[in-house]
Amino acid sequence: MSLDIVILAAGQGTRMRSALPKVLHPVAGKSMLGHVIDAARSLQPQGIHVVIGHGAELVRHAFPEPDLNFVLQTEQLGTGHAVAQVLPALTAKRVLILYGDVPLIEPSTLERLLQQLSEQHLALLTVKLPDPTGYGRIVRDTAQAVRAIVEHKDASPEQRLIQECNTGILAIPQSHLARWLGQLSNHNAQGEYYLTDVIAMAVADGLSVVTEQPHHIMEVQGANDRMQLADLERYYQQCAARRLMQQGVTLADPSRFDLRGEVVAGRDVVIDVNVVFEGKVVIEDGVHIGPNCYIKDSVLRRGSVVKAFSHLEGAELGEGADCGPFARLRPGAVLGRKAHVGNFVELKNAVLGDEAKAGHLSYLGDAEIGARTNIGAGTITCNYDGANKHRTVMGEDVFIGSNSSLVAPLVLGDGVTTGAGSTITQDVPAHKLVLGRARQTLIEGWQRPQKTKKS
Repeated sequence: MSLDIVILAAGQGTRMRSALPKVLHPVAGKSMLGHVIDAARSLQPQGIHVVIGHGAELVRHAFPEPDLNFVLQTEQLGTGHAVAQVLPALTAKRVLILYGDVPLIEPSTLERLLQQLSEQHLALLTVKLPDPTGYGRIVRDTAQAVRAIVEHKDASPEQRLIQECNTGILAIPQSHLARWLGQLSNHNAQGEYYLTDVIAMAVADGLSVVTEQPHHIMEVQGANDRMQLADLERYYQQCAARRLMQQGVTLADPSRFDLRGEVVAGRDVVIDVNVVFEGKVVIEDGVHIGPNCYIKDSVLRRGSVVKAFSHLEGAELGEGADCGPFARLRPGAVLGRKAHVGNFVELKNAVLGDEAKAGHLSYLGDAEIGARTNIGAGTITCNYDGANKHRTVMGEDVFIGSNSSLVAPLVLGDGVTTGAGSTITQDVPAHKLVLGRARQTLIEGWQRPQKTKKS
């Protein structure tokens, strides 16, 4: 049966104390609204309609995808008023209402909710809270049938004792929605048009209200301030850590782990504390990652090692390769099988061949480095002439002496050796020794300048 999804995302979020619209604040590196849109897309709806208000242009700019229909709510007059703005765009038989600041709702929960929906049943997601303060209460009759939702500010003392609460998430037959929204009134403590009032209207029209509950309270937890945002972040990370450990990953401390994207991990992977993953990271069997590393959009092949404080982005480590500590691999950096990058070495758009080594304090950019080549400490590829980038190509078994400057474009043949401290500007044939440095000169009788004594 066809489905339209409406996401309410017009609120300002004053308690965030931020110029950024509330729904754009991130959880696990993705905006709260981004999480909700992903959940909505997983249900393959006919349309996704996002009601925006405060910071509308910022929200539009953050989500340029063509499958989203943005609807502007010029005045924030309540949830019922917000949904009414979308009515002209709704054509599916079922309508699901979600919230842009409730980011951790599980698609499986929404699927269970939608299974309860029919022309004669309105489906409502509720949750039982130990402290329901501030939430609308689910009012049931003696037969435990839902009769209405009463907002906290409008609830009687007896109703405030009810622990079953409204999450705001509900599924409605589209055939009834326009009529019910047209009957809403703002005669309440907030002076707003409550979407929750359609529950009593549905009951009055002879429909039954069927409820479903999430597996965990945090699925329906919203974020109105920075503390609640932090609670959502930590819960998300705990779930991510648990999933990885169930797949055979060892986390030295699951509470000191952060995932801001997707990790695909093999078996017997070991991850030390304070490692941050972003984008999509693939980790094959037997990989070890040291503490305090940042890894984004990278592939770590079987048995590779990332040592402490290393920074990888758009990189690939071959089988048995290692990097760090304090290595930086920028986009396009590729380490071959058993290649080694040591401390304070930076690679950018560079391929280090099988068993090649760059042990210390070097920059290798726009380079292709052959197997078993050794890069001495302090070596740089001078790849930028002020306007364009140029490549440096080294053959196999090349030995680059320490503190060499390789001025691209440059080709060094197999087995070339450069003397330490050389600046190489021209191509070098295979198996040659090349020097490019000034002759050492001894100056007799030279006196070091002395400080002038203060009077």
